[in-house]
Amino acid sequence: MLLRKDGKQGKRIADITVGEKLHVTEKIEDKDLLLYLGLTNDNNPLFIQHDYAAKTPFEQPIVPQIMLNGIITSTISKHVPGPGSYIKEQSIKFLQPVRHYETIDFVLQVDEVDVQNNEVSIAVTANNAQRELVIEGILKVSPPYL
Repeated sequence: MLLRKDGKQGKRIADITVGEKLHVTEKIEDKDLLLYLGLTNDNNPLFIQHDYAAKTPFEQPIVPQIMLNGIITSTISKHVPGPGSYIKEQSIKFLQPVRHYETIDFVLQVDEVDVQNNEVSIAVTANNAQRELVIEGILKVSPPYL
């Protein structure tokens, strides 16, 4: 959904508190992978070819890391702080591969609020269904000014 002129903006810096948390669960489906791969023209065989991936330590195709990063950044744009936010910096570690059809639980938590610089630090972690940590990172985000 595109934001209309009268659409709701995200939280401003004064309305954000340390410790705020958001949980998001995403199941990685074929339609999502095909859309991503089609839009980016990414034909890495590790992402789409079962016979190729079977010969690697991954044993089966994995989800592109940048696609997982997209889930994180879109969550920031939609929810924490929300529409009007700007990601200034990010450091994300992909600790384990995510495979097709996996369900991933993301947790985003506000760790710091810097009112003077209009910046929040948001920690992100993600676990697979076996509760293994697959992603961890930190993002510096400028909440909406208006």
